[in-house]
Amino acid sequence: MNQTELKQQIMKVLEESKVGTLATVKGRKPHSRYMTFFNDDLTLYTPTSKETHKTEEIEENPNVHILLGYEGEGYGDTFVEIQGKASIEESREYKEKLWNEHMEKWFDGKDDPNYIVLKITPDTIRLMNDDEGSPHTLEL
Repeated sequence: MNQTELKQQIMKVLEESKVGTLATVKGRKPHSRYMTFFNDDLTLYTPTSKETHKTEEIEENPNVHILLGYEGEGYGDTFVEIQGKASIEESREYKEKLWNEHMEKWFDGKDDPNYIVLKITPDTIRLMNDDEGSPHTLEL
């Protein structure tokens, strides 16, 4: 599979799969949780609160790992593994872009000072279980 085809397959998974796991590093050990992800090309975004452990963990160590796309239907489900660096974004642009009414459960609107966005810039993306030659690594 060439890099153009690989990127297309990865983008398909990112567009179809919004819920995945985000792993941060806590005391030199991984700490994972489910998150909702949005993408702009290969960059991922996820809303969260300033008052969470993941925010503290990212401030101490920005290296993260994300799994997206596994549907739980058995062996062979295609998914992506993303290693990257997370940054905390508080700009109005990011907050407005991701805001939706489901978030009212946790925040007092898009201007809530605790509402932030995590931006994940990938270092490595691997497409898993798409064919016999899997995994395929996208060159970034």
